Amino acid sequence: MKKVWILTDSRAGSNNQIRGIADLLNPSIYKVEEKNIEYNMLSGLPNFLRGRSLLGLTPASKAKLKGNFPDIAMAASRRLAPVLRWLKYQSRGKCKIVQLLYPGFWGRLDFDIISVPEHDRNKISGENVIYTIGSPHRITPEKLQQTKAEWQNAFSDLPRPLTAVIIGGKIKGKGFSLENAVDFAQNIKAFQAQKGGSLLITDSHRTGKEAENKMLEILKDISSYKYLWGSHEKNPYMGYLACADNIIVSGDSVSMCCEACGTGKPVYIYSGTNWLTPKHLRFVKSLIDSGHAASLEEGQYTFSGGKNLNPAAELVKAIENL
Repeated sequence: MKKVWILTDSRAGSNNQIRGIADLLNPSIYKVEEKNIEYNMLSGLPNFLRGRSLLGLTPASKAKLKGNFPDIAMAASRRLAPVLRWLKYQSRGKCKIVQLLYPGFWGRLDFDIISVPEHDRNKISGENVIYTIGSPHRITPEKLQQTKAEWQNAFSDLPRPLTAVIIGGKIKGKGFSLENAVDFAQNIKAFQAQKGGSLLITDSHRTGKEAENKMLEILKDISSYKYLWGSHEKNPYMGYLACADNIIVSGDSVSMCCEACGTGKPVYIYSGTNWLTPKHLRFVKSLIDSGHAASLEEGQYTFSGGKNLNPAAELVKAIENL
């Protein structure tokens, strides 16, 4: 039995990526243990200064990592890259290390596998680098089926087809403008006018109240089920993915788009104007070019889906060869 540590921190999106891989590891071969890591102010130092060390971790987190090193350690945060390198060094190479996302230039050759999404291909290359379309997630056909059984009654009175609308918001200091909110809502309205049915709407703390209200005002005449940021009801997000016939998602979140494309359903991505970063635009283009999604703004609603995005499965195959 091989022992695997997955290192997580406060970033939910990154944590779900690494957990998505762990979920697919054969439990008869791999024993997975999650180590949640907390930082102090020194974690903000550049990785070339932190080197192969536990510098930047709290004492309690350091204690979790001492002794009985695993066979494999994985993480999905640049701040955890020095920790992975420390584990490999302290174990004298026994511990193989797997890094999701770009770890920075320094020490990149220490990693046994570096997984980088296609839209970051310009950052790094090498024999230890694997490129994937999008990022790993935790969506599987089994989870969707289980969730559908749990949520389908909640949406049973809504006219079909059901279109999930997943709204993000500000990124990298760029707010989600009212202009984009209005345009997004009008594109959703045009989609529903052609497809019919109902909307399953949810948003984010990044959306902003003003943008949220403007979109809801434009969509008010369409039959819908809403779960908005700040609600204390049970979050139906997974239920939306499981029960929807179509999915509309904003392109500001890699994790939201990848989870939507992981369903194999028709996915339409909204990019907006002067909003997404060049990296996000490359990411959206990679999903569209690979046949996992279509552009909402093109106004052509004939995309049929059917191609599940599953980068985690690709990485599990590589891990099995370590």
